[in-house]
Amino acid sequence: MPTLDLGVLVSGNGTNLQAILDAIAQKKLDARVRLVVSNRPGVRALERAESAGVESQVVDHKQFSSREAFDTALVEALRAKDVELVVLAGFMRVLTPQFLEAFPGRIVNIHPALLPAFPGTNAVRQALDYGVKITGCSVHFVDAGVDTGPVILQRAIPVLDADDEISLGERIHREEHALLVEVLALIAARRVRVVAASSGKRARVVIEPER
Repeated sequence: MPTLDLGVLVSGNGTNLQAILDAIAQKKLDARVRLVVSNRPGVRALERAESAGVESQVVDHKQFSSREAFDTALVEALRAKDVELVVLAGFMRVLTPQFLEAFPGRIVNIHPALLPAFPGTNAVRQALDYGVKITGCSVHFVDAGVDTGPVILQRAIPVLDADDEISLGERIHREEHALLVEVLALIAARRVRVVAASSGKRARVVIEPER
């Protein structure tokens, strides 16, 4: 079975990127990171890529006149490395339809909530403000909506009485690392299948049994 070729988009510290790199190095994930792209120069994620011997590139969104022009540059960089799957690992930019069409059904994102609850920004703060007792994280395929694509896997995390945004966010983030690697391993094993939406329903993901 061919190795999964990844392109990872980052904007900051890159701990989810590090989880991917570590899993590959430990032979827990049959994948290669062909390219790491950051929309911001000088971030820690770029140092992580360099330390792992992975090629990286800065495509600074501030240097482009429109989101479409920025996404064109992203697509060109990823296609030049024959990227099969795009992973949004703390990438803080909204993708245009142009980018989604370039990688249809081949973009995954991790979100710090149990979707469809608390989509968008500040998901941890939303959970605390709502007073839920359980939150978590979700890995989903990306579509044209905001965190509305088919959910692949989720992991639940209890909200403790003493939690604030920092403590809850840290526990969720630790679980994100394991969940993202688990999902990528399933995709690499060709065990993830999207079932098209029927009338009045949404597309859903089926995890095929291990062969």
